[in-house]
Amino acid sequence: MYHRFVAGKVRGAFAQISAGNWQAMIDAMAPEFTYRFYGEHALSGERHTKAALALWWQRNFRLMPDPHFEVRDIVVAGPPWRTRVATLVEVSATVAGEVPYRNVFMQMMKMSWGRITDIRTLEDTVVLQRALNSAAQHGSAEALADPITDEHAAAAT
Repeated sequence: MYHRFVAGKVRGAFAQISAGNWQAMIDAMAPEFTYRFYGEHALSGERHTKAALALWWQRNFRLMPDPHFEVRDIVVAGPPWRTRVATLVEVSATVAGEVPYRNVFMQMMKMSWGRITDIRTLEDTVVLQRALNSAAQHGSAEALADPITDEHAAAAT
């Protein structure tokens, strides 16, 4: 029953993000967390603060303002104090207002008592880099920017 509840919350979080409400995901983070998006591109990097994660989501929505996340599979394991969640998700969007984007990613999440303590995201970086290059060709310098880190958030305040 608990695992089904967690899976439903994860599906709901992706639906919220697809509707433009990424703040709901940030609100689900534990006070201390790690959010890691693998690769070497404008969306990669590791964040540990909600401020940095908010800047990261803002960049995501500037680069791909209309994302849609379709959860294809969720596996939940463990007790409430040490829950593991693995997801397989398809993402589609429009890059630079005109270039269609489709990709797939896998996430491994760790949760403790309903709060996310760790997220690791692995997306097909070749497909993602092509989309970011296209955004840059359409005038988005941010598509080739350095990853957002906690230091970016600290400098912005």
